[in-house]
Amino acid sequence: MAFFNAPRWRGPLSDHFDGRRFRNTNPDMHHAKPRDLLKWMSSRERGPWRYVDTPPGPKPPERVEGDTMRVTFVGHATLLVQMEGLNVLTDPLFEPRTSPVSFAGPKRFRPPGIRFEDLPPIDLVLLSHNHYDHCCVPTLRRLAQTHGAPPIVTGLGNLALFEKEGIAGEHVELDWWQHVRIGESTVHFVEMQHFSGRGPADRDVTLWGGVAVEHPKAGTVLFCGDTGYGPHFARIRAHLGDVRLALVPIGAFRPRWFMRWVHVDPEESVRAHLDLGARTSVGMHFGTFALADDGQDEPLVLLDEARARHGVSPDAFVVLEHGAGFDAP
Repeated sequence: MAFFNAPRWRGPLSDHFDGRRFRNTNPDMHHAKPRDLLKWMSSRERGPWRYVDTPPGPKPPERVEGDTMRVTFVGHATLLVQMEGLNVLTDPLFEPRTSPVSFAGPKRFRPPGIRFEDLPPIDLVLLSHNHYDHCCVPTLRRLAQTHGAPPIVTGLGNLALFEKEGIAGEHVELDWWQHVRIGESTVHFVEMQHFSGRGPADRDVTLWGGVAVEHPKAGTVLFCGDTGYGPHFARIRAHLGDVRLALVPIGAFRPRWFMRWVHVDPEESVRAHLDLGARTSVGMHFGTFALADDGQDEPLVLLDEARARHGVSPDAFVVLEHGAGFDAP
């Protein structure tokens, strides 16, 4: 099983790195133990899921211009964000399963919203962390081979995995609150409340987070990846300023006693939207893989209720059909 473990990051100590492992900064957070996982797995109450064989959406435009910020929902945490001169893909995943092996593990309940072959030229990949449903090596390798090896911006420690797996490109790994220039844009890696790991012995040896792209014409888009709810959303707002578009997870949240610290539920997703001061948010991380106990449609029902409670309109926190595109206001 050591084959599946991610290489360990080596670097200076910080408030979220003790020399061996990264950690979250929220002092209230409960860190799940192996016995908690066993308790959940032995008492699961899964909500209903079904396979939805939807046709792919229309082929996205090759490029957009001016101050346009267009987002297309591919599925799960994979979204295409297009700004002038920059096509961005988040946590790319086009495989039929999310697993260290191709023959087992969580399978798709819905095909990708757009075909891989219909992707426009990809200039930049944002990778939030190394979990298999966010860091899909076969898809990353395929992108490198067919899209000119676009750079990947990710958290500390992940470049060793790319090198090990032969994923070509001039990739960049960042600590929380660091940034890098990519063309005319500034890409920020920001704090999220989650964890990392690809095998039984590599928990938290690489860094997780969110990634924001600050574009000179289109403004700022924030990709949250995976996260629980916490004070980091207010810190992100103070760090980034105005966020035109936030891509916020809404699914994989049950049971709450186990998931609450690492996966927001729809109520917390709306609170995160408000904490960030985002002009518009788009929900993601739902309806594709059954990774927790919430049902396939439950995130949408609860999001509708949470928006109503907080006075947030469906135009301000948007849910896209798989394959649908949306121009951020």
